[in-house]
Amino acid sequence: MVRIVILGGGFAGVEAARYLDRTVARNSEVEVTLISSENFTIFTPMLHEVAAGDLEAAHICNPLRRLLRRVTILTGDVQEIDLTKRTVTISYGIDALRRDLPYDHLVLTLGSETNYSSVPGVAEHACGIKTLGDATIIRAGVLGILENASVEREPERRKRMLTVVVVGGGFAGVETIGAINDLMRGSLPHYGLIDPQEARVVLVHGGKFLLPELGEALGLYAQEKLHERRVEIKLETQVNAYADGAVHCSDGEIIPAELLIWAAGVSPSPILKKLPLELAKDRVVVDSTLEVPGHPGIWAAGDCAAVADPISKLPYPPTAQHALREGKVIGRNIELRLKGQEPKPFQYKAPGQLAAIGRRTGVARIFGLKFSGIIGFMLWRSVYLMKLPRLEKKLRVALQWTLDTIFERDLGQYITLRDVASLSRLLEPPKKAGQ
Repeated sequence: MVRIVILGGGFAGVEAARYLDRTVARNSEVEVTLISSENFTIFTPMLHEVAAGDLEAAHICNPLRRLLRRVTILTGDVQEIDLTKRTVTISYGIDALRRDLPYDHLVLTLGSETNYSSVPGVAEHACGIKTLGDATIIRAGVLGILENASVEREPERRKRMLTVVVVGGGFAGVETIGAINDLMRGSLPHYGLIDPQEARVVLVHGGKFLLPELGEALGLYAQEKLHERRVEIKLETQVNAYADGAVHCSDGEIIPAELLIWAAGVSPSPILKKLPLELAKDRVVVDSTLEVPGHPGIWAAGDCAAVADPISKLPYPPTAQHALREGKVIGRNIELRLKGQEPKPFQYKAPGQLAAIGRRTGVARIFGLKFSGIIGFMLWRSVYLMKLPRLEKKLRVALQWTLDTIFERDLGQYITLRDVASLSRLLEPPKKAGQ
């Protein structure tokens, strides 16, 4: 029996599992197992639309058991990887029960987590924009501050409640601030006790212009459009701390803010640092076939792998479109290895990148051509709708987008702090006798 274990249910891991599901998993002598912390995979490029309430959370998620027919799916967290014994230890359930899994081939696609850069107070109080829970909480948070501000009578406290700060001027930060600015500004007419002039949405970015991946021209265009929509943009500015309900900036400004969203970068899974493997910026170094040198049968892709472009010799960027193709190549190379053939090298040149910046406006650079405005927005929606897995989800998203042109945005705050507190109590492990 050949045992293939894939760690991580993101783009790279699921794509590798889908390839193996169609090929070697048909063989009864091959066992493929996918370990994921959730029983679904998220189409993260559309997370900001969930944060804005433009899409339902379920619309951008696909249950793993609907995508994979022959692959065994185990929901749990990776606790330890023993390269000598060739085993993986996972924990599962509220009681953190443990299970050891042996492997012959191991695929490291553990993804990344929000990097708060050790800024004081940020990890404890900021929201990320990395998970489905992040997007859901951000939407509930924006509506929650509008509800609270409509009750609050003290001016300074109300001003703090109505201020949202997003840190990070890359794709995640710009798309998120465009989405939540639309949500807040579009909702204000229904809150008659709030002066729209009091609402403040601020984007803090350490660079000279937004969206550096797309170039200065499109970055300046995005900046101009966001400014027209009353988004304040602070460039070449760092966040030094979040303390006493305020964002402390490197230029000396202190911004009292009820909601802080951190989109200033991610870091690979910390479990990689525990492995005796060569790392480059905390990512596992792999060869051209995505196998770890000196460790046959250990493969890595996505955010946790340092994959060198054979032409530029620089690492490929850890984007979704690269992760998808890396995952597929790993699946194919494992198949080739099982057939006794040599694995093939990975090489890919991305055709372009796109970003939505709110209110039916987008920016894109595809095959060297630049697009902006409604054309950029339609390109963004068209490309990502095609990439969304499964026809059912494509139809649901397309229908929701169509309905949004007819009906007003839903203002229901379906998750509150009371719900979070109740859930926390429910998930507490039972106390043992005598405690």
